[in-house]
Amino acid sequence: MANVLIVGAGGVGQVVAHKCAQVEEVFENITLASRTKSKCDKIADMLPRKINTAEVDADNVKEMVALIEKVKPDMVINVALPYQDLHIMDACLETGVHYLDTANYEPPEEAKFEYSWQWAYKDKFEKAGLMALLGSGFDPGVTSVFTAYAKKHHFDRIKTLDILDCNAGDHGLPFATNFNPEINIREITANGRYWEDGKWVTTKPMEEKRVFEFPEGIGEKDLYLLYHEELESLSTHFPEIERARFWMTFGASYLKHLEVLQNVGMTSIEPIEFQGQEIVPIQFLKALLPDPASLGPLTKGKTCIGNIIKGVKDGEEKIYYVYNICDHQEAYKEVQSQAISYTTGVPAMIGAKMMMEGKWMKPGVWNMEQLDPDPFMDDLNKYGLPWQETWLDKPFV
Repeated sequence: MANVLIVGAGGVGQVVAHKCAQVEEVFENITLASRTKSKCDKIADMLPRKINTAEVDADNVKEMVALIEKVKPDMVINVALPYQDLHIMDACLETGVHYLDTANYEPPEEAKFEYSWQWAYKDKFEKAGLMALLGSGFDPGVTSVFTAYAKKHHFDRIKTLDILDCNAGDHGLPFATNFNPEINIREITANGRYWEDGKWVTTKPMEEKRVFEFPEGIGEKDLYLLYHEELESLSTHFPEIERARFWMTFGASYLKHLEVLQNVGMTSIEPIEFQGQEIVPIQFLKALLPDPASLGPLTKGKTCIGNIIKGVKDGEEKIYYVYNICDHQEAYKEVQSQAISYTTGVPAMIGAKMMMEGKWMKPGVWNMEQLDPDPFMDDLNKYGLPWQETWLDKPFV
């Protein structure tokens, strides 16, 4: 049985702690750590069994190393900010423990999402006999496994991939983000980008829009093209894919508020001087916006995230749709977090479980789609994120 160290006590960290605590036969000992220990203690008080808590600055490799040496975990589950990925990977290498995260490294000073920094650790982890599993959330994560599952069971060749991320939930507030506001706004205000015919195509933010009728009563929603990190790993590991795109739903009110904030400079990541102090506008905005963790009891509705894949099987072209529906209120009832945190935290627990059970354990740095999708898909159904699959009559264009 495993001893795990979870780093990060936001909404996702809360879900990971809950789900690991539910699987006592795998996760025997759990320690939850963050920069603010009181947040860890608050989560620990919610759980059905005792876990340990600790304070750590994940940007400080020496502090991380000292904590790992004290806790002696088998692996670190990193659900802190993406800026801290490399520091935590360095600490894992120094102490000889396995690593998992849910989002790729992003430098604080630049809104740039790519795997090159973490893929560069492949040889170090291999030589150390350690595993690093990258992007074990929903998107990236489950969407990557969905793609691998489709290729394994339904297609000889995948031609196009569209990942559709719909949050049809409503928290009733004028403007709030469902996960870390700084990360969320940096992602949405960056240029769009997608893979087509062996090269990247760049679009302006929110330039490409589509409409899709989502299943199970969610209905018709507007989708906007964004760049998302799994497009890089999936187009690398499935070079046959001719076109790969990522889409996310946004409501009119959200987009109007975001436009105003952009126009007045509040979403900028460039430091400015204010009353003798240097501040970063987007970080100041983050301090003003509601804490995503506070949205749990307010949010009603469902999410629907999945892949539409067009490909060829036995010479016949087919269009496959695989997705999960998650209810915000049901998620809150179980773990006191809304569905956005739930759909990220559950796959993180399952990814860690795959590693600790030996089903996915091998030295090196791996993306989710490089591993056998079947045991992970089984556990999605078992641990709260059941998936559906169907065949469509017409492509998503």
